[in-house]
Amino acid sequence: MPSTAPREVDLLIEARWVLPMSEGLPTLENHAVAMHEGRLLGPWPNAEAHRHVRPRRVLRLERHALLPGLINAHNHAGMSLMRGFADDLPLMTWLHEHIWPAEAAHVNPDFVAAGTRLACAEMLRGGTTTFADMYLAPEAVAEVVTHVGMRVQLCTPLIDFPTPWAADFVTGLAKTESLLERYRGHPRISLALGPHAPYTVSDDSLGRLRDARQRLALPIQMHVHETADEVEQGLAKDGKRPLTRLFDAGLLGPDFQAVHMTQVDDEDLAILRETDTRVVHCPQSNLKLASGFCPVARLLEAGITVALGTDGAASNNDLDMFDEIKCAALLAKGASGNAAALPAMAALAMATREGAKALGMGARIGQLRQGFEADVIAVDLERLNTLPVHHPASAVVYAMQSQQVSHVWIGGQPQLVDGEFQTLDIEAVIAATQRYQDAMATTRKQGKQ
Repeated sequence: MPSTAPREVDLLIEARWVLPMSEGLPTLENHAVAMHEGRLLGPWPNAEAHRHVRPRRVLRLERHALLPGLINAHNHAGMSLMRGFADDLPLMTWLHEHIWPAEAAHVNPDFVAAGTRLACAEMLRGGTTTFADMYLAPEAVAEVVTHVGMRVQLCTPLIDFPTPWAADFVTGLAKTESLLERYRGHPRISLALGPHAPYTVSDDSLGRLRDARQRLALPIQMHVHETADEVEQGLAKDGKRPLTRLFDAGLLGPDFQAVHMTQVDDEDLAILRETDTRVVHCPQSNLKLASGFCPVARLLEAGITVALGTDGAASNNDLDMFDEIKCAALLAKGASGNAAALPAMAALAMATREGAKALGMGARIGQLRQGFEADVIAVDLERLNTLPVHHPASAVVYAMQSQQVSHVWIGGQPQLVDGEFQTLDIEAVIAATQRYQDAMATTRKQGKQ
């Protein structure tokens, strides 16, 4: 039979290493991937790539590893303007006495847009291509993301008391439905229902949430078991642990993303496993707020999907997913007393393949596979802090710094090239950030008088 002619493609990237995050989590040396019309082809050994494709352009990255774009499965992007605003406080003090009053004074769509631009810049610079965002003014977030070119799951803010976005839970659901109609079928924007937490959502609202999920076919993301106090309050009020209350309400399942889960007993573990509920681990935020430790090793042993998120910059205080990956790997070892818990490649999978699975995007992103969206990052491993590279995954997880990300593509479109932004005016981002910093400082001084 005659050989098939090479296929013409937009770009071929030849790299020293490729970590495709596919089945078996292989590490490939001297391999290439191609991009064409926003999709991936390959990977193949560098020496064989030209048998398969005829590229319009070739990029050789002899010092680099290629990975799927990182997935930040839980964020509050607009809160980046509150970075460092209220530190060294427990969760409820942080929320009730500092964050919620600051939001009441300052948050509007322009504030959220400015904070989201800052967050997108930080995330892109660190190799994040997709994020789940749960914050006020999701319309403003969608507009920023449309311009920047990132992928987002918008988790619409649903809570029983009035917020700058909606007067109540029912109004929030109606606005969610309108937003869904606006962005239905968008290639980079998807929606999820974002009820805040069990302690801010009544039983009646949980019923409305269940009905809305069935009617709109949307996933749910919710803060669950973030602290021991939350669980104790739930037991005192309802006679149930919050996760059990959500189970009894018919809400848990593979389209439910339970964020934090620092408190997991045997009954919780059985519920998570039975329902195939996904967990989003936010190690640094949990550590900073002294909220507890998500038992990641135990969850993974039970076959539960665990993704990784930064939470917002107001409680982390950065959106650096590589830093989060390292923290997750180290924390799992320390919390379990097992140095083999959460190996480097498994930690990296939480921020790529498993993150995509948790967000319901596992058939499109999170791996460097034939036909997947061309969301790719390149990291330069020939730096003092990552040399020598005995094992690329270990170098990436335990030693790499986010500034080693040199290139970012989303859907085949370059977002970062040799460390330079392609879609964001960074000077404008910084100027807007400074204006809001000054405004918040003035309000804080007036409040103390």
